Amino acid sequence: MVGSTPASPTAEAEAPAAAAAVAPAAPVTPAAPAAVVARRRVSPALDAWRRFRRHRLALASAGILALIILTVVLGPLLWQVPINDIDFAATLSPPSWQHPFGTDDLGQDLFARVLYGGRISLAVGLAAMLVAVIVGTIIGALAGISRGLLDSALMWLTDLFLSLPQLPLLLLIIYLFRDSLKAVAGPEFGIFVLLVAVIGGFRWMPVARLVRAQFFSLREKEFVEAARALGASTWRQVVHHMLPNALGPVIVAGTIEVAAAIIAESTLSFLGLGFPPDIPTWGRLLYDAKDHLDVAPHWALFPGGAIFLTVLTINFCGDGLRDALDPRKVL
Repeated sequence: MVGSTPASPTAEAEAPAAAAAVAPAAPVTPAAPAAVVARRRVSPALDAWRRFRRHRLALASAGILALIILTVVLGPLLWQVPINDIDFAATLSPPSWQHPFGTDDLGQDLFARVLYGGRISLAVGLAAMLVAVIVGTIIGALAGISRGLLDSALMWLTDLFLSLPQLPLLLLIIYLFRDSLKAVAGPEFGIFVLLVAVIGGFRWMPVARLVRAQFFSLREKEFVEAARALGASTWRQVVHHMLPNALGPVIVAGTIEVAAAIIAESTLSFLGLGFPPDIPTWGRLLYDAKDHLDVAPHWALFPGGAIFLTVLTINFCGDGLRDALDPRKVL
């Protein structure tokens, strides 16, 4: 074209250099974005552990509870004293090196019996908690996802169980079915199944109410509405979207149910309607010690202290889990 001036090679070379000089220099750190992404990708379990660690009392309680569980599980393997070994020469002996927790009225080693009874008490508590959580979660989820008649019927059933006097019904059911289950499944396993079914069957109502309230809140959230709009079935909405987000309060409620189940089993054993006398649970040891409190207080002190310490640490762990699984808490 007439009047046009071809650009010189020098000008073409200087133009990018000038643009580079005007533009701010970007740091060349290829590893920085990867580090930022790695820092942001924190799993929910790790995040909950960080929150739980900040609760000093709950962390210490978790350590004590783990020590109790390890002691009752591995203790009988190390302290190999028979729980039914009778020694009339050591009747009602106070704690000593030979008998760290003393002996009972038959000279039986209380340390071995407390270790053995801890296995049964903790097993009853955990199994009853699982029954209560599973039944309560199913009923609460059905009531929370449904509307109308099914929700009203399930909540009426929940209110009915809440209004029943639990301890008299527990005593009545165990008194009626104890002998038949002993004949079918044996004295130890039959009573275990009966206690787990009865205690768990009367502890699911708070879990059901909690899950129902969580589902009422979650089913109106944006991610559930998005899944519903994309054609997700009700089953998929419940299993993949709503139930995982409702498990935090359920886990906290489960820890409380373990403590309540241990106390219920100890109460039934203390009243003489738990395991047979030759199976030493913590509650049964308290029942056997009630007539010798003036001459052998150690007989009741150690199993009672085991119940107290276990229930206390479980409750403190539940408080820590409640804070750790609360999404409103900020680190």
